[in-house]
Amino acid sequence: MKYDLDEMILAAFELKASDLFVKSDSIPSIRQHGKIVTLDHPPITHEEVHDLVYSKMSPRQQAVFEQHHEMDLAFAVGEGLRIRMNIYQQRGGPATVCRLIPTKIRSLEELGCPPKVKDFTTHRNGLVLVTGPTGSGKTTTLAAMIDLLNQNRKVNIITLEDPIEFAHKDKQAIVSQREIGIDTDNFNVALRHVLRQAPDIILIGEMRDLETMNIALQAAETGHLVFATVHTASAAETLDRVSNMYAPHERPMLWLRLSTTLRGVISQKLLPRADGSGRVAAIEVMDVTPTIINLLEKGQSDEIYSAIRQAGIEAYWGMQTMNQALLQFVKTGVITEADALANANPYTELRQMIRMAQTRGEIRPSAPPGGAPPPVPGMPAVPPVPGAPVR
Repeated sequence: MKYDLDEMILAAFELKASDLFVKSDSIPSIRQHGKIVTLDHPPITHEEVHDLVYSKMSPRQQAVFEQHHEMDLAFAVGEGLRIRMNIYQQRGGPATVCRLIPTKIRSLEELGCPPKVKDFTTHRNGLVLVTGPTGSGKTTTLAAMIDLLNQNRKVNIITLEDPIEFAHKDKQAIVSQREIGIDTDNFNVALRHVLRQAPDIILIGEMRDLETMNIALQAAETGHLVFATVHTASAAETLDRVSNMYAPHERPMLWLRLSTTLRGVISQKLLPRADGSGRVAAIEVMDVTPTIINLLEKGQSDEIYSAIRQAGIEAYWGMQTMNQALLQFVKTGVITEADALANANPYTELRQMIRMAQTRGEIRPSAPPGGAPPPVPGMPAVPPVPGAPVR
């Protein structure tokens, strides 16, 4: 039997999957609402998987894969779906993971992002970092921000991505998307030349090393608005990660540079909805307020979490910690208490916050599978919170 990868992907999409997993001599599986589900399908042989993955690679990519046993690429299936595909080798046979990405770019409001995230797109220069673990929706959030800029500002936007996931068409802005390995050799080479391409806004798909960080800071300091991703779990951890890229004697100057160039940090996680209908993004937001600027100038990253938490309590600057975002979802029944605690940072703080909310009668029961949360006497009805698309 001859298998067609596009047909398998479309079948996974119909099941609202975010990923398709295929490997030699195994039954294909999908990730559905964050959980792995094995399909009702016979195992696929080594030769069949080989034919599936090689059908998507160019001769050049096939040669690279045969030498290094790793390959990232992207392609479209039909008019409404793009695929980010990673091909690798395990136990001597080929395997692949296909990330399913709807081509429609959803707005920040549709993704359920806090209003402060939209404010970050109004800056004329500076550095905005979007952070979170792999599969947390960082690319989706950034695509929404770039699309908003594309709709509203007459600027030149250049993105450096590995690979390109969301395709942007020119609207008010000019958008040039460069894919690593196809349009340029690597991030460092592309960044060395990007300032000569007259950009107003630069998107860096991943902040991987010291050279990338230095060029991003230089661009932010010279009047460009720079967006980048980092694989960290919180704003404070992000700043520590950036600081640790530098030698100890360089860090005081780095903190001063960050105090003048950093505009905000967005940290997010995707959690399953309590009613089983999909996933929702819990988002920590740090704005660079006068208090944060003062802490950055002094290099006091250990005080940043407390500053974000206090701002979240005061509800003035639009900031919130991850735990505050999780607590709000627990209160409205969007996610379960167990899932909130599994993603808490720190755990003991969120546990105490939930206990206090329960004592005050603020916790709304979680939604049963397939239904809305039941009403709580004396509490107003809470509209559903829009969530990030399944990734």
